Amino acid sequence: MTDSDTTDTNATDRTDTGTNATDSTDTDTTDSTDRPTAVVLLSGGMDSATTAYEAKDRGYDLYCLHTSYGQKTESKEYDCARRLADDLGALDFLHIETDHLSAVGASSLTDDSMAVDDADMDADEIPSSYVPFRNANLLSMAVSYAEANGCDAVFVGAHSEDYAGYPDCRPEFFEAFETMVDAGTKPETDIAIEVPFVTDSKTDIARRGRELGVPFEHTWSCYRAEEPACGTCDSCAYRLQAFQNVGTRDPIPYAERPDYGES
Repeated sequence: MTDSDTTDTNATDRTDTGTNATDSTDTDTTDSTDRPTAVVLLSGGMDSATTAYEAKDRGYDLYCLHTSYGQKTESKEYDCARRLADDLGALDFLHIETDHLSAVGASSLTDDSMAVDDADMDADEIPSSYVPFRNANLLSMAVSYAEANGCDAVFVGAHSEDYAGYPDCRPEFFEAFETMVDAGTKPETDIAIEVPFVTDSKTDIARRGRELGVPFEHTWSCYRAEEPACGTCDSCAYRLQAFQNVGTRDPIPYAERPDYGES
C-alpha cells in the first residue's frame, strides 16, 4: 500500500437514490485540477475523522462516504460525519443506507436482542460488536464511488488495536483488497487503499488528531448511546484511554469517565 487543500465548498449531501441535496453551494475550483482526490470512509468516529484530516493534510481533495447500517447510534454518527465533511470542505458527501448488514445480524451493534458488552481490554476473542465482514462491504462501495469519480485513493481509519477483535482490520486484509481492486476495476483505474494508521495505536491517532486540529468534539464513538456516551463499552474505553494517554480531556459528554490508564 502506498501513502499519499480542499476547495472552499460545502459538501453535497446525497442519499442512495442519487439525488442532490439543496444545501450544496457553488464550488471554488481554484488550483483544484492538479490535486489528487480520495474517498474517505467517514463514520463520524475519531479514527475516521483523523484519517480524513490526514488525507487532507497530504493534499487530497475529499469525497466523503458515510453509511448507516442499523447501528444503535446511527443518527449521531451521521450528524458528526456531515459536520466533519462540511468542516473539511469535501467535494461531495454521500450517505448510503446499508441495512442489509442489520438484516444479516450477528452483531450487538445492529441486533437489539444482543447487549453491547462492557469493555474487556485484555480479551483475545472477537467481541459481539463485530459486524461480519463489514469492511469488505464498505470498501466495495467506497471503491465504486472512487472509480465513478476518478479518485486516486480510498482512505480507511483502521489501526493496530483493531486487529485482535476485528479480522477485517488487519493489514493483510487491506493488501488483499487492494489486489482485488486492481483486478476488478477498469484497466485505466488506479485506486490505492490507504490505511495511514494501520500500524498505530488509538493513542497515536489521538496525538496525530490533535496535531491536525481535528474537532474531536464533533466525533462520536460510543456503541450504546447517542448522548451521553456510556464510557464503558469497548469503543468508549479505548477512546477514553487514548485521550488519557495524551493528557487531553475527551471533549464529548460521558455518563461515566473511568480511568483506563496506560495501554
